[in-house]
Amino acid sequence: MKIATWNLNSVRSREERLLKWLDRQRPDVVCLQELKVTEDKFPFEALREAGYYAAVHGQKTYNGVAILSRREPKDVKKSFDDGVDDPQARIISASIEDVHILSVYVPNGASVGSEKWEYKLEWFERLRRYLDRHLNPRTSVALCGDFNIAPDDQDAANPEGWSDSVLCHEDGRQALRNVSDWGLVDAFRLKHPEGGIYSWWDYRRLAFPKNDGLRIDHIFVTEPLSMRVVCAEVDRQERKGKLPSDHAPVIVELSD
Repeated sequence: MKIATWNLNSVRSREERLLKWLDRQRPDVVCLQELKVTEDKFPFEALREAGYYAAVHGQKTYNGVAILSRREPKDVKKSFDDGVDDPQARIISASIEDVHILSVYVPNGASVGSEKWEYKLEWFERLRRYLDRHLNPRTSVALCGDFNIAPDDQDAANPEGWSDSVLCHEDGRQALRNVSDWGLVDAFRLKHPEGGIYSWWDYRRLAFPKNDGLRIDHIFVTEPLSMRVVCAEVDRQERKGKLPSDHAPVIVELSD
């Protein structure tokens, strides 16, 4: 099974790029973030013609997450189901074959100490509670998405420059560790323990040509899946060319 995660930064702006990428990579499951469309504007038909079902939790202008899959997704859920009144479309989950897939778009946090930062930390806590309530780490679970956190300094080209930012702050890293401590393994790190590979580059300051990036897009898996990880890559090709997202797809392949 080939699983990918990709923050598209607008599915409407990058629909053609997405379809070409699906044809080139042929993943079995793709978790998408930052769709920036409501469900009635999502390209279900084009994706179905390309061979993919789509479970979508959309939102106008901002946010929005989806799971694309070759097999029809089952048991689709579109919220934390925790009684919190939260209009932001940032999580969707589904069962595909024997794997429970979650696509998440963690809040950016704006600036450390702001209300949006507190919302980000709280969102991580809600995610951990969701895992505790609904899933079992002894089963096959893949938690994928844009987490807006580089887990360690080796996941940032310029760690000192980013250390106090919302993408590298220690409180954010600890919040992410609290989620992974539920029983999740960073599948990409299994194959690239040395670091220095990134998934996001700012549009400004020639960040991509300079490779001044961060690894903030992740695929976390439970132990049963971690033993099946064959390879992992960032598809840098999709950060090139006309109108790219500022993120590149992260891909993990599992043995049968």
